[in-house]
Amino acid sequence: LLNLKSKYGLIGRSWAMVFASGGYSVKIYDNQPGQSTKAIVEIKKQLQELEDAQMLRGEATALQQVALISSYDDLSQALEGAFFVQECVFEQLEVKQSIFQDIERLVGKDVILSSSTSCLVPSNVFSKVQNRSRCLVSHPVNPPYYVKLVELVPHPETAPAVMDTTHTLMTKVGQAPVRLRKEIDGFALNRVQAAIIAESWRLVQDGIISVKDIDLVMSEGLGMRYAFIGPMETMHLNAPEGLEDYMKRYGPGIQRVLTSFGPVPDFCGEGSKGIINEMCELIPSDEQHLSARKDRRDQLLMGLAKLKKDH
Repeated sequence: LLNLKSKYGLIGRSWAMVFASGGYSVKIYDNQPGQSTKAIVEIKKQLQELEDAQMLRGEATALQQVALISSYDDLSQALEGAFFVQECVFEQLEVKQSIFQDIERLVGKDVILSSSTSCLVPSNVFSKVQNRSRCLVSHPVNPPYYVKLVELVPHPETAPAVMDTTHTLMTKVGQAPVRLRKEIDGFALNRVQAAIIAESWRLVQDGIISVKDIDLVMSEGLGMRYAFIGPMETMHLNAPEGLEDYMKRYGPGIQRVLTSFGPVPDFCGEGSKGIINEMCELIPSDEQHLSARKDRRDQLLMGLAKLKKDH
């Protein structure tokens, strides 16, 4: 695991916890001396809290899982014996390209090289790697420990066996991997999310609905179903004879609504200020309020993860 500070430090720690929960030995590397050691201290605290809440993943105890994780300030030592490398640095293309060049020089030809990137396509991330057949993106959802989806996105040269091995690994450690058949900007999750964000933004900006109520449309409406079944199954179940019947009944109405959608919003223009102010009235953007809501989010996700596991 390659780890850096900020959000991607969080992603790196989460990946370490996920892999350790599956019984794997995990080596964490950070290019900032001492950061990987600090990460293990934070991981130990989180795993003990999860154990106390009876939400610890895997068969081993928290202490047993922590014992599987070691920290390194030297990249070559961290990579020794690895069969799978998960990179978690910040979203700067040149940095990722450079790191994968360094990794390739230090590992054997069969080691899988995987990136956590959420917005860079594999053909760019791995453009400076010599053997691109072993490269792919494994994009998690934040926080990965509670939200199990992982998008597996191949480079145009990725070998099918590499996709298969990664899918097996992610399944074994308790994640929910999905395969994209080819790369596309935004992958699948962020493209669907972008569509939701854009229409939600337009509806608020056009004075149709408030910020508070559009969030309720998702959390108390669509999200209730989508936590367990996706849009395709939702449609399949919402007509007497399944998906084809649903589209015969409702397809023309969906097409009519889609043609009424406005242009892509300007999220940083003058029109955005009212939306941002409305959001900040509900939840002020200072560290104290945001941290409290993030803690609440994680607790709720933990409860939802347990509910899904039990059903």
